Amino acid sequence: VQLQASGGGLVQAGGSLRLSCAASGRRLNTYSMGWFRQAPGKEREFVGGISSDDGSTLYVDSVKGRFTVSRDHAKNMVYLQMNNVKREDTAVYSCAASSGPWISPTVARYVYWGQGTQVTVSS
Repeated sequence: VQLQASGGGLVQAGGSLRLSCAASGRRLNTYSMGWFRQAPGKEREFVGGISSDDGSTLYVDSVKGRFTVSRDHAKNMVYLQMNNVKREDTAVYSCAASSGPWISPTVARYVYWGQGTQVTVSS
């Protein structure tokens, strides 16, 4: 599976951005999907994820109520809608695929990773 994240850019604090993750090479139907981010000097952090089957989601506390993960099985796409962004959301965002239906916040559970897209939030 090849994953490619896109949609990043410069956004003002309080604004919105939608990231997309396009998959090729295999259908994502049986994979749970996660979004991660990494800021300079910090470890990669789980942001949110969505299960492969029932569409259940999981988020890190810092983005709950602001970010939404969704997926379109027909288009083989996963999305991260970012609302009311804050300066601390500035990072490189990557999408990843994990075998099985369960969402995991653990980096090691993900078998496929896409190149990231930079999100910069200005004040």
